[in-house]
Amino acid sequence: MHTAFRAVKAQHSADQTRMEIVAGGLTNFASGTFFFMFHVFAFATWILWNSGLTGLPAFDPYPFGLLTMIVSLEAIFLSIFVLMSQNREAKIGELREELTLQVNLRIEEEVTKTLHLVAGLYTRLGHTVGEDPELQEMLRPLDPSRMEREVTDQIHAAIPRLRMGKKAKGAT
Repeated sequence: MHTAFRAVKAQHSADQTRMEIVAGGLTNFASGTFFFMFHVFAFATWILWNSGLTGLPAFDPYPFGLLTMIVSLEAIFLSIFVLMSQNREAKIGELREELTLQVNLRIEEEVTKTLHLVAGLYTRLGHTVGEDPELQEMLRPLDPSRMEREVTDQIHAAIPRLRMGKKAKGAT
């Protein structure tokens, strides 16, 4: 199998740094049921222990300053790890999009070539292809640069509306 068609995520996984591996593992662990249940149990135990209801000596009395600090630090680090994982996934997504674009451009070239061959056969059999504007457009080679300019122009035209909170024309 051609390397371009190998799983993009598998290719990208081979190039991960140790920190990216740790971030991915921690993000996967933190998004699991065990992590959630552990925190529910730990917070409930902490609050009950330090509320004075159990008769145990409180080591972090209300308003639970130590708990607040620990939870805040945990949130900071979890946020960093989640952002690192999202950044990696975004890079993989961009690679997939690029591969998809290249494949689609290749398919478009092949379809255009096939249309040329069919039109040639049709003409050789004595038939007229005609002046169908849609067919004529299909027979022209795809211009990726023009398409990119059109999309870029549409994005730039939409940005001021997005900043103002307005929807684009025709959007619902």
